[in-house]
Amino acid sequence: MARAKQYWLFKSEPDVFSIDDLREAPDSTTLWDGVRNYQARNLMRDEIKKGDSVLYYHSRIKPMGVAGVARVVRNGYADPTQFDRKSKYFDEKATEAQPRWICVDIKFARKLPRVVELAELKAHSGLAKMMVTQRGARLSVQPVTKAEFETVLAMATSPAT
Repeated sequence: MARAKQYWLFKSEPDVFSIDDLREAPDSTTLWDGVRNYQARNLMRDEIKKGDSVLYYHSRIKPMGVAGVARVVRNGYADPTQFDRKSKYFDEKATEAQPRWICVDIKFARKLPRVVELAELKAHSGLAKMMVTQRGARLSVQPVTKAEFETVLAMATSPAT
């Protein structure tokens, strides 16, 4: 039986790597590296799979919000930055045989017509359970339901409320 497509929200600071940076990357693809949270790591290792869809969220900017869509093009694998002594993500406890950190590859799908701001997400009754709208939910990789994903996309084509 085929696995059902899943939906995610990935957060990135746009001054580090924005939706435009993803679009301009070679083949519009990048590895989603540097995640150093065990819960997010476990999602990338066990749940996030090739073919899944991603809401690309700009954080630590005003306004914060969903700026685009990407898709997962490679299942989880050892994050190479954990082995690079020059990387700020280097982990001396990680080994090739037993990596501690996982990344996935994502590919640009599209930039939304407008950023769907966090305040709008919080105000929409259909998104009340969406993790990003919850107080203290800081996880950089979050599950999203298909209905939430589709609601956000519909919001992006409507004027801001």
